[in-house]
Amino acid sequence: MNEKLIEDYKKFLDNGKTERECVQEIIKLAQAKGYKDISEFDSLKKGDKVYITKMNKAVALFEIGSGSIENGMNILGAHIDSPRLDAKQNPLYEKDNITYLNTHYYGGIKKYQWTTLPLAIHGLVCKKDGSLVNVVIGEDEADPVFCISDILPHLAQEQVQKKASEFITGEDLDLIMGSSVPVKKDASKDEKKDAKEKSKKLVLELLKNKYGIEESDFNSAELEIVPAGKARDLGLDRSMVLGYGQDDRSCAFTSLAALLDSTAGERTNCCLCVDKEEIGSVGATGMASNLFENMVSEIVARTEKSYSELTLRRCLANSNMLSSDVNAAYDPMNAGLYDKENASVLGGGIAFQKFTGSRGKSGASDANPEFIAKIRAAMDAVNVSYQMAELGKVDQGGGGTIAYHAAKYGMNVLDAGVAVLSMHAPWEITHKEDLCQIYEGYKAFLQLR
Repeated sequence: MNEKLIEDYKKFLDNGKTERECVQEIIKLAQAKGYKDISEFDSLKKGDKVYITKMNKAVALFEIGSGSIENGMNILGAHIDSPRLDAKQNPLYEKDNITYLNTHYYGGIKKYQWTTLPLAIHGLVCKKDGSLVNVVIGEDEADPVFCISDILPHLAQEQVQKKASEFITGEDLDLIMGSSVPVKKDASKDEKKDAKEKSKKLVLELLKNKYGIEESDFNSAELEIVPAGKARDLGLDRSMVLGYGQDDRSCAFTSLAALLDSTAGERTNCCLCVDKEEIGSVGATGMASNLFENMVSEIVARTEKSYSELTLRRCLANSNMLSSDVNAAYDPMNAGLYDKENASVLGGGIAFQKFTGSRGKSGASDANPEFIAKIRAAMDAVNVSYQMAELGKVDQGGGGTIAYHAAKYGMNVLDAGVAVLSMHAPWEITHKEDLCQIYEGYKAFLQLR
């Protein structure tokens, strides 16, 4: 067991609960290994190590190989966004002496799982004068935390008759931010006037005193609500990790670690960490954009005597990529959802998925068997454990990754990740053995010629 890898991984989860925080952590770790911002280079040669960021929410790292960039790269591609709640643009309101933060959920969640948990707020407030205010509330032991309330079972007779998807609605996922004492019924007119939105006023006053934030500053804020607390060892045997955001930061971290602990050969090595996968890879920082193409263009422009669009196209088409994303772990408590012979299990090693998608492989890239055979050979050569798997039974559901967005360039792509139990829940479960195996497997992949 690579204990250092596991401890470093848990720290990464603790320090990177948002995309921005992940990018900051990735750059910090990369700089310690000699990586520099690409803006520092006019040209690139073998052994140079560079990174490129986009809007501080996506990042790609490259170690330049000795061969022509036209021959393609070895790419480990993961996403660093995770399901969560986002504050709305006009979020604060008071209702009967309790102040709430109005939210909109992000990604596929079971809404009822987010009630009655200690929650933290992470994010950024951009003020009109251009200044940026970083916000983290709820992680330090001295901090307050936040919570979404639920109905007590004594009064929940109607609620429990509803479908699980209905008994907590999206508009019910509002955080309790503060409260005030109700005004007495016989209070004077002035006392009642002073008590109006007293709780909200106090919350705003506290935010202004600590962060210099006015209520209107929420209009240009990016505040994410995530589970409060650190990643922990799970089980008396400490064989597993319980933590928030392991889809897909388990693969992002091990991809990064593999790159930082490898040396490029003929092919340039790349670790790509993108945003927005959980909502369809949309936006300027998602894989469906020209994000990666533009990043590779910067590499081509610095490795070739003159930039060529054809060189860029050949580079992308000749590349190999592991779409580093998690798979659903077989759940013995819900065995009927899985084709057990084609399910990934905790502790079984890397989960390779020939295709993802849903119902008839919709939204899948469907990797070529020739490429899968090459990957199998690379894993067997270094005794890495792996399993071939799919998400669940054919018509049970499904999901997607960034694989098919990369495949549009014509490159070889195969999904490769760890099995996750309770995927998309506030606290997810991975196995330490899988984390160690995938780290070794990613390193072996980076040596492909």
